[in-house]
Amino acid sequence: MKTLAIGTSSLTATRLAYGCWRIADREVPPDAGCAAIKAAIDAGYTLFDHADIYCDGAAEALFGRVLHETPALRERITIATKCGIRKPGDGGPDAPYRYDFSADYILRSCEQSLRRLQIETIDLYQLHRPDYLMDPDEIAGAFVKLRDSGKVREFGVSNFKPSQLDALQRACPMHLQANQVEISLANLRAFDDGTLDHCLARQITPMAWSPLAGGKLGNGPRRVLASQEGYQTDSIVTALDRLAKARGATRIAVALAWLLRHPSRIIPIVGSTDPRRIQEAAQADTLEISREDWYRLLEIARPERLP
Repeated sequence: MKTLAIGTSSLTATRLAYGCWRIADREVPPDAGCAAIKAAIDAGYTLFDHADIYCDGAAEALFGRVLHETPALRERITIATKCGIRKPGDGGPDAPYRYDFSADYILRSCEQSLRRLQIETIDLYQLHRPDYLMDPDEIAGAFVKLRDSGKVREFGVSNFKPSQLDALQRACPMHLQANQVEISLANLRAFDDGTLDHCLARQITPMAWSPLAGGKLGNGPRRVLASQEGYQTDSIVTALDRLAKARGATRIAVALAWLLRHPSRIIPIVGSTDPRRIQEAAQADTLEISREDWYRLLEIARPERLP
């Protein structure tokens, strides 16, 4: 696969990332999780996306075991992970679900991720969802400690609005390199709310989670979030199939290539644990979408016609 730089950093990654959210899910046998990682490596993915809450840390731990068994792999890949979401009971029996960007929690979470992943340095460390109580100066102090200690190379955010990212960037001495948000033909919000414009202007890499809308745009099992239940995708799927047939490609490849066409250099995160679909998704890297076909799909995906 072709590669690109993440933000303004020296980190490079393939144009598609592999998302490790479900590699250690209860519904996925351990050997299947390992097979999914291997399939992604064989297909050429070099950016692997994690979070400390994925499978309650088990996803990072499984990936760490793969790295331990194949040490040479570490030099060939870029590892991203996230922190900041705390589940009910974390920290005490009465503790609520919450977000936590306190310096102590960021530092502690990083140490735990490093241990589970069995690595010395995280390439890209991201804050998972905006903490309403975030103090940019406190976060910046934690980031500096992690960078200066060699535990993190680069930093980014996830699900941040442009204004939230700017507030944090003003306090941080390092450039924030990525913003991971939901982007797909079924969710066009990032195209209209300033997120992608902001990424272009600030040289921030947008990473697209759920680029197939929880499987609604794919052809396999669906893992739809509550927020995605109302997505109307029938007409989009029909248009994707029509274009896929004309191009000798697959629906998945076309849906992902549509995202790759945007000049902000969106990196879609592929989350399937099926080796065949992981390979199928990689085909998007070689599929060029014309401006005309891009807009045909956009018009079908939009709830109203272009003005």
